[in-house]
Amino acid sequence: MFPVQIPFSATDPQWEAIPAAAGVFALFGEDAKAEPYVSRTPNLRRRIRRLLDAKPEQTKRLQLAGRVARIEYARTGSDFEMWLRLYEATRGVFGERVRRRLHLRSPFLLRMTVENAYPRVYVTNHVTKSAMDELYGPFPSRATAERFCEDMLDLFKLRRCVENLTPDPAFPGCVYSEMKKCLAPCFQGCTDERYAEEAAAVRAFLRTRGASLAEALGREREQASELLEFEKAADLHERLAKAQQVATEAPELLRPLAQLVGVIVQAAAGGEQVALFALAQGALRGPAYFSVAGMRHPNEAAGSSSLFAQPVGAMEAVPENAPAVIMASRDELEQRLAAALAELEPAGKRRGAAGSLADYLCLLTRWYYRPAAKRAGEMVLAGDDGRVATKAVLRAVSRVWVKSRA
Repeated sequence: MFPVQIPFSATDPQWEAIPAAAGVFALFGEDAKAEPYVSRTPNLRRRIRRLLDAKPEQTKRLQLAGRVARIEYARTGSDFEMWLRLYEATRGVFGERVRRRLHLRSPFLLRMTVENAYPRVYVTNHVTKSAMDELYGPFPSRATAERFCEDMLDLFKLRRCVENLTPDPAFPGCVYSEMKKCLAPCFQGCTDERYAEEAAAVRAFLRTRGASLAEALGREREQASELLEFEKAADLHERLAKAQQVATEAPELLRPLAQLVGVIVQAAAGGEQVALFALAQGALRGPAYFSVAGMRHPNEAAGSSSLFAQPVGAMEAVPENAPAVIMASRDELEQRLAAALAELEPAGKRRGAAGSLADYLCLLTRWYYRPAAKRAGEMVLAGDDGRVATKAVLRAVSRVWVKSRA
């Protein structure tokens, strides 16, 4: 389960063998079929000793020392790594009960239905593999998702009703069609082609986090100005301002789950290294470790942002017999990063179950949507081409490493 295993005896506990560092651990009994006790802690030695070092006179305290035969643990360098390791270990032991034990709740996303001929967008926390291309998010809360959904739909004329529509000219319509906020496909107020165009515009808005509509309105406004249609240009300018305002509400994670790809950089437990985690279609894998040995770090105080320029700082005397520091070249760093990311590639092409994907998204949102002052580590998301920029990851590695050593 965990990389370090220590036999335990109540007569010779060997507390010094357990580090006083943050990590996750499991206590195993002699019965191989018995479920272990799995938990996390900011101090492994103190927590395990508190559990197993109960005095005989403490009759009201559970005496675990005589029941534990083995201790397993893993040191962690960040809260993100701690929760991910705890989740995977707990899921391996308790299966689907992991959600209840760790209080995991599926995050909220936007979904565009494609089953009906007249698509709509709604808020959901139900994750299915078949809808990976039509699920957008995750959002920090249901309220945030609903607010963004309402503000976005005000920019378009997509339907908001929940029925499985069968157009009927005799249908009276609804309040949204009366307010000209819906194309009213329910009573054939538009052609199927026109509704499909509107649905495509909404899908493009979600995939580009508002950039598609802003660019289109900007072009129309410029054309109206050139044709001296100033009233039309003013209306387009007002719509553009609203579209830009809604776009600012879109979180960085707003993208189809099938395209939710990136690299998360966290501090490592020890050594000259950082921990890398892969975000692949919403699922998490890791850690893999990247060595920062020989890496030049930017000197923010001197205004330098280059990873490959010598940092300028306070001058210190160098001992005569000090070993020479060999600086890594850019190619070496990129090869080192490629090797670390290759370790995060899955052994096969299997995708995780929908339940586990929802759990990973929960862990991701717990970390990502924390206040910036409390969120340790960084994430680099893939670009429109689906690739994560190597240079951006190396810069994130440098910043995380420098901050972890501060």
